[in-house]
Amino acid sequence: MRPDLNSRYGEERLPRYTSYPTAPHFSNAISQQTYRRWLSEIPDGKTVSLYLHIPFCQSMCWYCGCNTTIVRRNEPVAAYLDALRQEIEMAANHIGQTLKISAVHFGGGTPTIMTPAQFAELMNFLRRKFAFLPDAEIAIEIDPRRLTREMTGELGGNGITRASLGVQSFDPTVQQAINRIQSFETTAAVTEGLRAAGIDSINFDLIYGLPHQTVASCFDTARKCLELRPNRLSVFGYAHVPTFKKHQRKIDEAALPDGPERYRQANKIADCLTDAGYRQIGLDHFALPDDGLTTAQATGNLHRNFQGYTTDASDILLGFGASAIGRMEQGYVQNEVAPRAYCALIGDGELPTRKGYALTADDRLRADIIERIMCDFRVDLEQVCAKHDATPDAVLRSAERLSVQIDDGIARLNGPVLSVTEEARHLVRSVASAFDAHLGVSGPVYSRAV
Repeated sequence: MRPDLNSRYGEERLPRYTSYPTAPHFSNAISQQTYRRWLSEIPDGKTVSLYLHIPFCQSMCWYCGCNTTIVRRNEPVAAYLDALRQEIEMAANHIGQTLKISAVHFGGGTPTIMTPAQFAELMNFLRRKFAFLPDAEIAIEIDPRRLTREMTGELGGNGITRASLGVQSFDPTVQQAINRIQSFETTAAVTEGLRAAGIDSINFDLIYGLPHQTVASCFDTARKCLELRPNRLSVFGYAHVPTFKKHQRKIDEAALPDGPERYRQANKIADCLTDAGYRQIGLDHFALPDDGLTTAQATGNLHRNFQGYTTDASDILLGFGASAIGRMEQGYVQNEVAPRAYCALIGDGELPTRKGYALTADDRLRADIIERIMCDFRVDLEQVCAKHDATPDAVLRSAERLSVQIDDGIARLNGPVLSVTEEARHLVRSVASAFDAHLGVSGPVYSRAV
């Protein structure tokens, strides 16, 4: 690919398209009253997914883009968990039926900041309120530096099926620059312990584009990960947005790699993993050949939600906890972000909904097109449009950026089938953005495309 195209498209700031429209377009037009109505309108017998946000960590990693708060004691965590259970109780009352659960994801923050007893109590509560399917996936994010042997046993005993471990980089210089010291030995011990506890699916999260990171250090980190043979790896580009995440100001911007270097780092990790037998899933995930993500991609059943690429096909995701985002058939809802304010709303007997978005027919059409581009690097516009009573010609006329992308060779249109060219797959977000009617001028709220 021409270097000027890599530079031009790679420097764009674009959504990751884990939803459409994306969170910056949510507004307070969606109130708790709206959400109550949406909950009551969930069809009988519906299978849904759950997301529970635990917004606490014991120390701040300076690259972090998550909504989290630093705590030194368990009391704030205990008070928050009380509020979380109350929110779930209120939502269940508005739903008025026992929903079937296909997937649960504990995100953070650091969900394993809970004590083993607190986690067990929360899982028991969820099972009383919902009907878990026998093959439900229950996933949790883990900071390997903080996981105890007791908590590992509790995770296995309470049905966790997949654990996602934050690794980012094993380079000591990079770790110092991002305030996250984590040895390979620590990661290996936690991985071994989780497998011994019966948790068979292990995911590692890696990041490129960090301060002082090099192509060589990215390769070394990927190579060390291969020694532990995780089932999946997620490889994200660091999003430097110090305007929105003030702790990122502690990162030396002069030490951040430029666009071409980020591209080389991402490619080196991808080559290392695919050479070892992993299949690349969409833009930034990698999975072993027998993993569910690989099967989903091969059969055209891969999906994308707030956790990234997923096999979860449910169109309803109930989000619980501070800052949690839920997806309903009618649209999106997001909770109050600050844990203290979230708990106060719950204490007043209110659902903590602060904003959201009601989907239009055009939004649903564009969401399907964008998801297929992000998952498959191609979309049959005729097939998708037929489901939405639309025509490919009308959609293409509205995609003003697309003609330039086709001329530049990063996209190809063959009849109604649009595809991302092989050499431009790392720019898939750019092609997806051509169908984003809400995007406008890209800005610092989004991360760089590469």
